[in-house]
Amino acid sequence: SRLVWIFCTEEREENSYTLWYVFELAEMRKYLVLVLSTSQPVSLAEIYPAASRFERAISDGFGLQFTMSPDTRRLFLHEAYPDGFHPMRKSVKNAPITPSQHPVPYEFRSMEGTGVYQVPVGPVHAGIIEPGHFRFSVIGEDILNLEIRLGYLHRGIEKLAEGCTPEKGVRIAESVSGDESVANACCYAMAVEQILSLPVPPRAVCLRGLLLELERSWSLLSDLAGMVTDVAFSTAASRFTILREMLQRTCERLTGSRFLKGSISIGGISHDIPDDMLMEMKDTVMRVRVELEKILSWVISVPSVIDRFSTTGVVRAPLIDPLALAGPVARASGRALDVRCDHPYGIYEACPVSPVTRMSGDVLGRFALKGDEILASLSFINECVTHIPSGPVQAEYEIRDGYALSAVESPRGRTLCFVRITDGTIERFALSTASFCNWMALEHA
Repeated sequence: SRLVWIFCTEEREENSYTLWYVFELAEMRKYLVLVLSTSQPVSLAEIYPAASRFERAISDGFGLQFTMSPDTRRLFLHEAYPDGFHPMRKSVKNAPITPSQHPVPYEFRSMEGTGVYQVPVGPVHAGIIEPGHFRFSVIGEDILNLEIRLGYLHRGIEKLAEGCTPEKGVRIAESVSGDESVANACCYAMAVEQILSLPVPPRAVCLRGLLLELERSWSLLSDLAGMVTDVAFSTAASRFTILREMLQRTCERLTGSRFLKGSISIGGISHDIPDDMLMEMKDTVMRVRVELEKILSWVISVPSVIDRFSTTGVVRAPLIDPLALAGPVARASGRALDVRCDHPYGIYEACPVSPVTRMSGDVLGRFALKGDEILASLSFINECVTHIPSGPVQAEYEIRDGYALSAVESPRGRTLCFVRITDGTIERFALSTASFCNWMALEHA
């Protein structure tokens, strides 16, 4: 088994907390969830290294302290947050806070030795990327260690969902990450649909699958453009960006949103997509696919690109399970981990997909794999469009109480969502995206 998530819920009794440990059982297509009621948990970091970051997030949010933890530093509560502030407790209301008057500086890990220097980068960057602090320990140009600190844009989304209607929860889930809007919204909707024992109409299942694959395609195209930009190959970046723009304009025509926001609803999708628009989408998808094959062949034949990509930033396969890595990062290092295949859902139950893998684990491997995945997604869309059944796209339902866990494959990998509904409103909403663990791969790479 591999530990893929730990999250916490606060029960109605005072100072009563429940920890939920989610394990993925190898080759069994099952998740095992262990539930522990405790106020004095013991850290699992020595057994499952990925547990450390999950535990730090729980300590910040709920105030639980894990004994025997190798790392007790704050994770998303930065220096401005006052001591004793734990926003996920039910007693804490969403409201402006008074910043700490005596902030304690964050202690980065230090490496000592002759000629070792620490080079800080960020958290403010020259481009439009989100803030993140990167602390390099170097000797000359050799990087001995990298430590990443994120969480500067912690928005309190899980807290925001408390007390909301399940319908409003869809809009909250899709706002977690712009280029994973459909994946996060689908994951949330699937959890609620499990609670309601609600079957989704066949047409809606197919349309959800098309939207998921459209999102995967344009999101990964953005990755390819960024990768070649970082090695100063701006001509190729422009061509990848043009293809992304073609797909995002198609998204806007289909749903009214370039990011496909507002398209997913509990029980199906928000509105039907006419067949003539679907055929128009098919034509665009095929044009993008033909052009992408040419660009990928050209980029991978450029010696300067190969020189910079090959053997750079290797993520070794033995790191995948301890760090709970997922998505293209894991598949480029030889592990065929894909929720669509390992835990089929929606359209993937009737139309299975085969995971794409590479063995090198370096930047070149991840670049080639993402290119292959886009081509596979575009082909999947092309094959499914002509077989979409007619019928309704929304199932009627009545909200009832309960809880459920769901999983989908986003462009970056495994996304897990837990929802608990009490008295007709959301009592607990928790979402774990692949990025939470995948960022740690960069430190090792």
